Amino acid sequence: MARHGLAESVAALLLDPRRPGRRDVLTPVPSTGVPATGAVPAGPAPAGPTPAARPFAVTGPTGLGTSAARLWARRPPAQPSRGQGEQGASPVLYCPPAVRDDPALGEAVNDRLVAWAEETGIYPGRLDTVRSADFGRLIMLAHPETDDPDRLLAAAKCALSEWAVDDHYLDGEAEEPHPELLGRRLAIAHSVVDQAHLPLRYAPELERVVRDDPVMVALRSALGGLATYVTTTQVQRLRHELAIMFVAYNQEAVWATAGHTPPVWEFLTHRHENSFVPCMVLVDAVAGYQLPQAEFADPRVRRAFTMAGSASVIVNDLYSMAKEDPTDFSLPRLIAAEERCSLREAVDRTVELHDELMHTYETEAAALARTGSPELRRFLAGVWAWLGGSREWHAGTARYTATAA
Repeated sequence: MARHGLAESVAALLLDPRRPGRRDVLTPVPSTGVPATGAVPAGPAPAGPTPAARPFAVTGPTGLGTSAARLWARRPPAQPSRGQGEQGASPVLYCPPAVRDDPALGEAVNDRLVAWAEETGIYPGRLDTVRSADFGRLIMLAHPETDDPDRLLAAAKCALSEWAVDDHYLDGEAEEPHPELLGRRLAIAHSVVDQAHLPLRYAPELERVVRDDPVMVALRSALGGLATYVTTTQVQRLRHELAIMFVAYNQEAVWATAGHTPPVWEFLTHRHENSFVPCMVLVDAVAGYQLPQAEFADPRVRRAFTMAGSASVIVNDLYSMAKEDPTDFSLPRLIAAEERCSLREAVDRTVELHDELMHTYETEAAALARTGSPELRRFLAGVWAWLGGSREWHAGTARYTATAA
């Protein structure tokens, strides 16, 4: 009965249509504020033209972010994620609504993505599952600055190839996992991410291994396709984020082979490294501009950006609970074990950690926008839009929601 009550509670959290976050992170809240509950229902995406750049992403001095700089002092404190004084009230994930939802565009990207997955050989016999997960919809929701299906498909291929590494090598979604072999497989896969150049005598042997591994074929194809649309600097940024993610995957293998249960602090560190940052790093690339390297590498920007990435993967942890084995590690389960609380209480605390990260990003993004370039303001707004689109996808994808589609 308690387990049934927990399932209902978690379902209520994840299916809640409320999106308390502002649609645009850099536009100050009006002085009248928002309802005390902090719950602002998501409305329809604003209409307007745009193939390449949508209204929220204007980059000139009169665009979004300049008003945030002028009105920063007028911003009220962040609203709570549950009703004021409501003891025991169900938590509400603090997240913005999706900026746009174009089902036809998402379907077009998804159809082409599934065809590409078949060509590369990933997810053999499971392409119906890939289709129902609707990764094309994720990319459509998360990158609202472009309506170009080719650019969206390029990002979708990168995302699906990254998921394939996890599903083929770690989680057993697509093939039997072998954690004792993971380090070797990831090292060889990384030779495709950052192309290895062996002496002529040995290069064919590496090439043979790569061509026999669908995940490596997908990674090579995705990165090669991306390079058609973005700068070499942006491809290199993605390579860097993938290397970090591969380090975190090796950490999971150690947990599995050594029988180690990570403390919460270690798991949160892992989530810093194994998050949606490799997808999010393409925010500017997909939109057709480039965040200057000096700002991209600024520790203050990196801090805000990676905290947003951590928040995004905590959402994933929550949505994954229903499909994962109780022995799998997730933030709520580790909190419950470490703090000796109920799983329901641990879910609430997980939401609080997520909301702390989101509010911190909100505050620091506005501060960075005061002195940053137009491209930085656009990037910060794009990351916020990515978070809203990702949450919307998680709420409906068949990958995590049994009743979806």
